Amino acid sequence: MDIGMLVTVLSNFLGIYSLLLFIRILLSWFPNVDWMSQPFAALSQITDPYLNVFRSFIPPLGGIDFSPMLAIILLQFVQRALVSVSVQASLY
Repeated sequence: MDIGMLVTVLSNFLGIYSLLLFIRILLSWFPNVDWMSQPFAALSQITDPYLNVFRSFIPPLGGIDFSPMLAIILLQFVQRALVSVSVQASLY
């Protein structure tokens, strides 16, 4: 497997994970969602470990949790950096 393919796979994974985070954040606005039932429990198990990293050092301000925004911004930054590295590697 060459480095370009690996970077592409990793970038696609980060894009899908960002989408899952976005869905998780949108669903948190609905108080009737039962996080113990499927598929919500699976979504929570996949996304909460990453979100908890940011929640540990960014407390909710005024009842609003800003940590998911930082989590998504960091994922987008890493994804774009990978794409940039992939483009640079393909040029050489």
